[in-house]
Amino acid sequence: MTSSIFMHPATMFIVGALLLPLFKKFNAQKIWLVVVPLLAFIQIKYLPASFGCVEWLGFKLQFGRVDELTMVFLHVFTLMALIGSIFGLHVKESGQHAAAWLYVAGSLGTTLAGDYLVVFIFWELMAFASVFLVWYRKRKRSIEAGYRYLLVHTFGGLVLLGGIFLRYQNLGDLTFVPISPDTATLADYLIMIGFMLNAAVPPIHAWLPDAYPEATVTGAVFMCAFTTKTAVYVLARGFAGFETLAIMGAIMTLYGVGYAVIENDARRILAYHIVSQVGYMVCGVGIGTEMAINGACAHAYAHILYKALLFMGVGSVLEMTGRSKLSELGGLYKYMPLSMIFTVIGGIAISGFPLTSGFISKSMIIAAAGANHQLILMLMLSLAAVGTFLSVGIKLPYFIWFGPNDCGLKPKEAYWNMQVGMFMAAFMCIFLGVYPDYLYDMLPYAVNYHPYNSYHLTETFHLLGFTGLGFYLMVKYLKPHDVSNLDLDWFYRRGAGWFMWLARKPISATNEWVSNVYQTVGLRFTMAMARALSWFDWEGIDWALDGSARGFVKGGEQVRQFQTGKLQQYIGGAVVLLFLVLIVVVLI
Repeated sequence: MTSSIFMHPATMFIVGALLLPLFKKFNAQKIWLVVVPLLAFIQIKYLPASFGCVEWLGFKLQFGRVDELTMVFLHVFTLMALIGSIFGLHVKESGQHAAAWLYVAGSLGTTLAGDYLVVFIFWELMAFASVFLVWYRKRKRSIEAGYRYLLVHTFGGLVLLGGIFLRYQNLGDLTFVPISPDTATLADYLIMIGFMLNAAVPPIHAWLPDAYPEATVTGAVFMCAFTTKTAVYVLARGFAGFETLAIMGAIMTLYGVGYAVIENDARRILAYHIVSQVGYMVCGVGIGTEMAINGACAHAYAHILYKALLFMGVGSVLEMTGRSKLSELGGLYKYMPLSMIFTVIGGIAISGFPLTSGFISKSMIIAAAGANHQLILMLMLSLAAVGTFLSVGIKLPYFIWFGPNDCGLKPKEAYWNMQVGMFMAAFMCIFLGVYPDYLYDMLPYAVNYHPYNSYHLTETFHLLGFTGLGFYLMVKYLKPHDVSNLDLDWFYRRGAGWFMWLARKPISATNEWVSNVYQTVGLRFTMAMARALSWFDWEGIDWALDGSARGFVKGGEQVRQFQTGKLQQYIGGAVVLLFLVLIVVVLI
């Protein structure tokens, strides 16, 4: 059943964002923040298979293309928009809510796009809207991180646009269709690189742990859900089966975990785990089988919910205490018990505990790698699961809520709307783990995978059990320290510093020297040339033109002497002229 009256989900959020300033009363704004995402969530199942097809400047654009792959992402994106908006109800700045909704609109528009030009339009909307979620924190570090975030994504957008133009030049078509690894061209690989940047695939990933921890509390909840998962969607749509993605995805899982284990800031830990968990999805897309694509989609759905739950839990601590470093926290379970429970649920879900969403999704990708006889990938993914439980399942909640020392703070529990948002996400994490068919029925291919089998359960309990024992034995070595860990963003940070030095020193000095030379030599030469040209104009050109004019005038006056006004003289002159012509002709 489809509805003949509907609005593009992205348009709903764009219009909703533009109308937010009209709801000046805070309670009216709260109602609006719930109504718009709720309507979008309800409407998506009534969208037609194709809509919004227009022609513009000779291009055929399609703003709506709905199939099974699209629906699973639309469902979780609109659900997350609702949860995130409820979590942020206490925020009075309508501009921050507007930025979040425009960000959601970019994600939904990209997901529904049927051609690359529409993809690019909404892709850039995501980048330019989300940066305000970083800037709205209004700290120096946030402003700087936001500029770096924007520059990196602008570069990625240019790479994507270059690939789109080359593809159009080669094919004369911009339709967003699957690309075969055997026929991929330079244009296709440029497009894939543009998508990979948003998926935070190393070495073009450092923008994520750089910017996300500096975002506002609500902004980080939105950002952890949309950019990377929208990238997973477009990779699944266009580049399934590329072996490069399978290898890079497996590397991502271990790379992110490695940094998360040694990090101190709670939100940086979660940011690095986005890199790790998205690595599972990218690997699944690269494997390319039906089970692997199903696993990537299922894990994207599950990850959005439990990662948002973790960012909401850690964000609640930041909101109520002003702190996010593990070395500055501890013993908060007595003051924020509900936030503690929700954070622990997110931690066990990301770790893949039975009866949670992570258990039914992550294992599908690992099983797909095994079924495709890619044992090294399977081993890497399984090893990353151990690091996930160690860093997020145990370390993060232990040092925030319990820890060896009490931080001395006595904060209040998080605001009621924050608790409602966390409850909704926590409920979905448990619901999907208990009833996986709810998610499996939305996946693009038929599911022949059963997570609750004896082998999988035994393997999971062994991995988690030994990891827990390892943490108990090594807890003093895992104690967080307030240090900064270098990542690949060091290169473009240093590069920016070198560029600024180059601009301020050699280039500025050269520019000043050139200016001085121009003032002392060039300006004098220019004035001399101007005087010479002026003299030539007056004495040469004007003399010639004026002389010619005077000659024409004088000649005209002489001709006028022949104009007597007497007809007899004209006839006589004509007869004389005729005789002269005849004489000339005869003589010749």
